[in-house]
This record gives sequence, structure tokens and C-alpha cells, in this order.
Amino acid sequence: MFHRRIMTLFAALTATVFLGGCASDQARQPAEVPDNTPTLEVATFNVNYGMARDAQTLAAIPDVDVVLLQETTEVWERSIRGELSERYPHMLFEHCCGAGGLAILSKQPIESIAYIPAPEPGWFPAWIVQAETAIGKVQLLNVHLRPPVNDQGSWVRGYFSTPEIRITEMRAYHEHLDKDLPTIIAGDFNEGEDGKVIAFLRDENFAPVLQDYSPGAKTWRWQTSMGTISTQLDHIVYDQTSLEPIEAKVLDQGYSDHLPVVARFRALEQR
Repeated sequence: MFHRRIMTLFAALTATVFLGGCASDQARQPAEVPDNTPTLEVATFNVNYGMARDAQTLAAIPDVDVVLLQETTEVWERSIRGELSERYPHMLFEHCCGAGGLAILSKQPIESIAYIPAPEPGWFPAWIVQAETAIGKVQLLNVHLRPPVNDQGSWVRGYFSTPEIRITEMRAYHEHLDKDLPTIIAGDFNEGEDGKVIAFLRDENFAPVLQDYSPGAKTWRWQTSMGTISTQLDHIVYDQTSLEPIEAKVLDQGYSDHLPVVARFRALEQR
């Protein structure tokens, strides 16, 4: 979350001109899998760096295999470790640049592979980890891409100038990935499914899971004088060569301006 006045301006622009909503195609139904099929459930959640003491937002962190968090802080880390260490015995935190903190919570061992500073003029770093999971070793990239605001604080000019910045960020992060591992990219993309980042990832044989299972789902909301507005800014994108989605959803819980996104996968070889 940024300064309330700035975010209100962003919300107003979102409502009137730019972001709109995703197309509401018919949702795909969750796949039926045998009970003994190994699966991996992953969540992404921008917890809002100003809400580290909010019990409802802490409680909104999903109970899944691996959680990728954005906008964590030292205060958030203390809260999460204090409440969720038994659920998630494996935790990694890196604090950076105001709203640039990242964290990974896991029920099984995780290994930090690359903590990557944002290429100029990006703002926030990204983080690649490898996780031991029921479907084998999986690579996860946690991102928080540049918001649509320029360096002078203009959301209007930033809307037009920042898409290329987000592409530059994702290209840089993508180069660090191990192409031989099943991969999930998730986080706050700060743009929708029709944005340039998703288009780039599609060309690299990735797909956004919400488009199939929750098309049009909103992951961000903000209260303005015009009422509550919402759009889709958060994504879980998966490697189509190795993974098959089983289900995906957005959870309407917590007081962050973002909502948790959850997806479950199985390995294609286990299909």
C-alpha cells in the first residue's frame, strides 16, 4: 500500500479510464484427481506493508504448501513468525525499500536461489527459490513489479510509461530461471491479464491460472469517493511444459488492498 492520497488517485484512474476488468469468460471447473495424486498448492498475497499488526490480514494468509508474500516488513516478519511458525516451519524474509519486502513460507524445505535487484528504473526486487514439494522440486519466482506511476508521482503518465518497465523487470528475472525445473511465477504484477508481462510470459510457454478457473476475478480493491473499485493485479503463472492446474481462486478475506490468490497443480508426468 502507498500513501492514501496517492492510492486514491490511482483508484480513481482505475475506475474511470485504465484498468477496468478482465473478460468474464466461463470458468473452468476444478479437475477431479484421485486421492493419492500428489499436488502442490501455492498462494500469492500482497499483505500491505502498512498493516503488519492487523489480525484479520494475518489470518488471511492461506493454509497451503507454499505462500509467496509481497510488501512484508520487519514488523510483518515478527507477526508471521509469531503466529504461523508451526504451520510453516520454513520461512525466508528479505526487507527492502519501503513496500519492496518479500517472503516465502513453506511446509517443506526451501532454498534461496537468487535475490534479484530490480533493473533500472524498476523499484522492487524479485526472489527465486526452490521448494521441495509433493510433486518434486519446484522453482518459484516471487515478484512485485513496478506500479503504474512515474518518478514524479503521476499515475496518468505512469500508466503509459511503466508497461515497458515491467517488461524489463520480468525479462531480467526470467533470465535467472532454471529452464529444466517446473516453474511458478507469482506476485503483484501491477497489471492485468491483458498486459505486456503476461503476453511475454505466454510467449515463454507460461499461462495465468486465474484466466481458466476464475476469469474476471478481482484481486485488488480500493475505497474512493466514487465507491469501491477493483481489478486484477495479482497473478499465479505456471510453466505449461511441466505443470497442470487443478483449480484456482481468489479469497475474499483480509484488510489488505490486495486479496490472496490460491492455485493447485499436479505434475504433467503424474497426470
